[in-house]
Amino acid sequence: MTEPAETIKYRKNGLTRGVTDELAENMKQGWADTERLALEPIPQAAHTARRRAELSAAFPGERLVVPSGNPKVRANDTDYPFRPTSDYVYLTGDQSEDAVLVLEPTGDTGHLAAVYLRDRSGLDNGEFWLDNHGELWDGRRNSLTESERLLGLPCRDVRTVRADLGAATGPVRLLRGHDAGVDEALRDKVTAERDEEFRVFLSGQRLVKDEFEIAELRFACEATARGFEDVVRVLGTDTETAERLIEGTFFVRARIEGNNVGYGTIAAAGPHATTMHWVRNDGRARPGELLLLDAGVETNRLYTADVTRTLPIDGRFTALQRKIYDAVYAAQEAGIAAVRPGADFRDFHRAAQRELAEHLTSWGLFGDLTADKVYELGLHRRFTLAGTGHMLGLDVHDCAHSRTEEHVDGPLEPGMVLTVEPGIYFQQNDLTVPEEYRGIGVRIEDDILVTEGGNENLSAGLPRTSTEVEAWLAELRG
Repeated sequence: MTEPAETIKYRKNGLTRGVTDELAENMKQGWADTERLALEPIPQAAHTARRRAELSAAFPGERLVVPSGNPKVRANDTDYPFRPTSDYVYLTGDQSEDAVLVLEPTGDTGHLAAVYLRDRSGLDNGEFWLDNHGELWDGRRNSLTESERLLGLPCRDVRTVRADLGAATGPVRLLRGHDAGVDEALRDKVTAERDEEFRVFLSGQRLVKDEFEIAELRFACEATARGFEDVVRVLGTDTETAERLIEGTFFVRARIEGNNVGYGTIAAAGPHATTMHWVRNDGRARPGELLLLDAGVETNRLYTADVTRTLPIDGRFTALQRKIYDAVYAAQEAGIAAVRPGADFRDFHRAAQRELAEHLTSWGLFGDLTADKVYELGLHRRFTLAGTGHMLGLDVHDCAHSRTEEHVDGPLEPGMVLTVEPGIYFQQNDLTVPEEYRGIGVRIEDDILVTEGGNENLSAGLPRTSTEVEAWLAELRG
């Protein structure tokens, strides 16, 4: 009887342990060669090469290390579905777990880039069938040669990465916090200050999208629109609909057309719509109320849409619901109109919030104060709560660590993509508003591309005006 190699992982209380010598020898034989020879580079390979060149130019003479990250345990021996770090994906196009991109300096200028990856499972030691992360358990992996053809850069065995990094000399910058083993290997070679500068640069690199990224975001919005249509078709007009059915219906579309949802779906019915991040989705959508659906499909290359529509569940807005909805629509129109090259990033937020302050004041919610004073004092924020939008891309809140002076304090440039998503939220227990307002929440959100001549609404396939929304609901429901 032969015991599995020490590197092989198996459950503590699994039903089997050692294998007979005969079985071990049997499992080594009779397997066809599945190496794929006619592979073409992935579609984004030319873009990732350019991005790495930009990164190289920014940090001459320094070793740069970007991990994809490790799987995260959900419970006991089950992991969450793996999602690599956005910076790693941006620079490689790869989505492997435990991988590491290393840019080694070639002198005062230039770098040699290589990706450290897990190679195919070996036959000789039985890892491919005995380890619960072997290929017969988790599926076939690309060989290093296959990965080189796909990614367009050298690939090395990830089992050597810690030793290689540990032997590195000279300055090193690390995207830390994603791979504990890599962090430990470089513990004495990196500084918090240099690593933070590196993280900020990587985030800022994604502020302006290239044509590949814009195409991905365009598709994400189109698929998201189809997911919203799916939801409308299951939404009851005279019966209650579970929020989890709404969430699940959209999720099916996300998995059919993409990788996943880009963030936790908000399927907020009735007063749940007044909670900004309602992701429990354990309530019910009732006729006569509104459904606030905030959801986005993440493409197979990990770019996400982020779209919100607020829908009258039975198909028609009440007079009060329409008044509030139309105010939010007017604010969104003002915000979108402010999105153009050279405008301050904050301009769209200011324009939308100013419009909301006007409406809220006109409804008598601030006594004798003027809209100008309400806006100056920020009193409208009691009912608008959040900012009016954010950058969008590989992350739903993209470029979050970029330099403030280039982001929220900077100008818009062609190729930037951002959301415009004003809202009004009247809490159920807010005694400062008339009772009939309480429990109503409305948000409208679209994904806007800054163009040379102004902007393009990438999610324009979904209706926005109250009249268009009602007509759309009626058409889909027959």
